[in-house]
Amino acid sequence: MRIGLACPYTWDVPGGVQVHVRDLAVNLMRMGHEVSVITPVDDEDRLPPYAVSAGKAMSVPYNGSVTRILFGPVSASRVRRWVREGDFDVVHAHEPTAPSVSLLACLAASGPLVATYHTSNPRSRILTVLQGPLQLALEKVWANIAVSEAARRTIVEHLGVDAVLVPNGVDVSVFAEATPLIDLASPAPTIVFVGRIDEPRKGLEVLLEALPMVAAAIPDVRLLVAGPGEVAEVTAGIDPLVRQHVQMLGLVSDADKPRLFRTADVYVAPNTGQESFGIVLLEAMAARTPVIASDIDAFRRVLDDGRSGRLFANGDPVHLAAVLIEVLRSKELRDELAEAGWKVVQQYDWSTVATEIVQVYETVTEDPGLR
Repeated sequence: MRIGLACPYTWDVPGGVQVHVRDLAVNLMRMGHEVSVITPVDDEDRLPPYAVSAGKAMSVPYNGSVTRILFGPVSASRVRRWVREGDFDVVHAHEPTAPSVSLLACLAASGPLVATYHTSNPRSRILTVLQGPLQLALEKVWANIAVSEAARRTIVEHLGVDAVLVPNGVDVSVFAEATPLIDLASPAPTIVFVGRIDEPRKGLEVLLEALPMVAAAIPDVRLLVAGPGEVAEVTAGIDPLVRQHVQMLGLVSDADKPRLFRTADVYVAPNTGQESFGIVLLEAMAARTPVIASDIDAFRRVLDDGRSGRLFANGDPVHLAAVLIEVLRSKELRDELAEAGWKVVQQYDWSTVATEIVQVYETVTEDPGLR
């Protein structure tokens, strides 16, 4: 099958949608399919052989964050050419509600078209304002996929369309077989955070507020913080009494991220909202690292209501500190959480997820009466 994947966000800037599209492309090719990806990119030299540049994107506020997207006559022309020359059996547009490449792909496509929705945003102003124009483009979609119930609920409420649930995937073996980072090895109890450090909804501030309480109970605790953002600004806001417990790592490569999880005694996801899934939780679970997360809906679902990881009250540093102390003090509890997470993550392996997505492709390409 010839498959065209449209990615709305800049390829060489870290993000969950970009990783999803990349991993899906790789796994589809492993299955024997021909795949081409079109995407915004800042440095075309960083594109893999199967990807095509739609041009450089610009930064705009979107869904409580700042994202890089691309929309205009030049990019539209490139997308139309990609669709025409690709002669795809199916075009798969990711996050087509963002004003970027995936929406352009929907407008350009004339055959089987699948859309995947990643975002949870029940009060989206963009979707409310653009509901009419978006519906004209999305009426061309033959099948919809949502990565989570929260994402499905968002498009039902704003666009009046339903979707089949196919979760994000993770290459379980990559994380399971990783070795700890030698230069970060330490006998000290180690907490890891991964995410944009200066984006409030990622919740690093909540974790930093909990840290003094954790350090009072576990004096040698350390926190490794990985992710892009203004390091100096975040560091200046850390309580001076615990600043020595925090190590800012900056942006960690895809190759080192599994090793970072393996270096941790516990992974903490203190995100405060607007998360539709929680792929980073699955990555930690695949590395057999116990997970502590805020009790937002997306994380609660991934952690099976707290059975495969510990939950704490969203935005509550006191509760987070209590859970961290309990988990860090008990190796038996950490082992139990790691084993429970390992069992859950198997169902999210890309070998399973890619097969489910291909089944959607087969539905739209094999049923001429679908439209």
